[in-house]
Order: sequence, then C-alpha cells, then structure tokens
Amino acid sequence: MKDTIYVGIGEFGISRNPQQQIKTMALGSCVGVIAHDKVSGAWGLLHIALPESSINLKRAEAKPGTFADTGIPALLKGMRRAGWDTKNRLTIRLAGGASIMDPNATFNIGKRNILATKKILWKYRLGPIAEHIGGEISRTVIIDIEAGKVYLSSPARGQWEL
Repeated sequence: MKDTIYVGIGEFGISRNPQQQIKTMALGSCVGVIAHDKVSGAWGLLHIALPESSINLKRAEAKPGTFADTGIPALLKGMRRAGWDTKNRLTIRLAGGASIMDPNATFNIGKRNILATKKILWKYRLGPIAEHIGGEISRTVIIDIEAGKVYLSSPARGQWEL
C-alpha cells in the first residue's frame, strides 16, 4: 500500500517518491492544479479555493495555496526545490471549478477560480495539457507517482484517467 500525501483546501503537496501518491478530495468550486516534471519525476498538486488573495492578505501569507494568485507561485517554487529547473519541462493538468450549490450562478466561484488559475498559469507561459473542469460534479484527484498517472473520481461517474 502506498503512502498518501493528503492535500487539503489551500494546501499543496509535492513528491518524487514512487512509493507515494498525492491526493485531494472533493474539488467542488475549488480548482486542483497538477504539475509534473518528467525529468526530475516530481509531481505537485495544489488545491485552490479562491481566485484572488486581495480579499484576505493574512490568509494568503499563512496559507498561500488558498488563492490562485499566491498558490501557483508557491507550487512552482516547491517544484523548483524538487528538481524542476525550466518551464519547458513542466506539464499542467486542471480539475474542478464546478458550480456546486449555486444553481443560479450567483457567485460563479468555480468559473472565477478557473479563469484566475489559467490567467496566472499563462503569466508563467504554462497551459494545461488536460483538464476536467466546470460542470456540476465534485472531483477527487489522485496522482499515482509510480505509474505516472492522474486519476479523477466522482460519486456520480466513478474513476477515470485525466
């Protein structure tokens, strides 16, 4: 059985250890950013809750992963420490950003999270190679480091590879 690094809301996890997996659960309106560097073998997973840190600078300082604009730079810094040294080697996948419990699209948090995440990634010239975003389902993300695969699951759909 593999050791699991659990990534909570506003957190990120990074590993190169093939005996580990990285997992975040219940991405509703939150967005999961999955980063992989093939050369170093490093994988990273970030669980973004909100688009912009300007609403709570203290929270952004204490837990930068909470926001797209502070979480993505923190994830990239962690990936550099794990061996990534050029953006040309990094691949990105996205999951989440659903419209959960907001049937009238009053707040559009999921959509706003997706747009903010992509805007920050584009700033770093990083675009997703795969994504499963939007809709109305919650998603769990599991990175199997040894297999080099990313799996999504949802109670409504079962499990599939991203």
